[in-house]
Amino acid sequence: MNKWFLRLASLFVVIGLLAGCGAGEEDQTGSNNSNMQPDTNESVDGELSEDEVRITISKDNQSEYIAEEEIEIEEGAILMDVLQENFYVKTGEDGQFITSIERVPAEEDEKKAWLFEVNGETANVGAAEYELSQGDEVSFDYRAWE
Repeated sequence: MNKWFLRLASLFVVIGLLAGCGAGEEDQTGSNNSNMQPDTNESVDGELSEDEVRITISKDNQSEYIAEEEIEIEEGAILMDVLQENFYVKTGEDGQFITSIERVPAEEDEKKAWLFEVNGETANVGAAEYELSQGDEVSFDYRAWE
């Protein structure tokens, strides 16, 4: 009887040590480390870093948000390229017109399409021609175009 008790107690000690060692690894990765300094490229209070743009994807005049990303860009970046690198995007055969973003397809029979604005203003050119500037806020909205 004592042998079984000793073995059982030893097993609990080993399990306790393993569980304790596993919890210590989490702190070393920085997930709960309050001493870490923020990355200089991260936004603070919703503001963009100097080399970022914010792209928001929504539906029906922004009544339903699908995705939003703050993306670091290089000078001269084209909106369509940045969009395709960071979201699931399909275009027409010529690559000029967006037919789907994040698996939400444009529906010509419903007269709905993907429309976009940059800094609150409708762009004069398509996404494949629009050159982004650092700090731009781009909003793609799936809505009726009439």
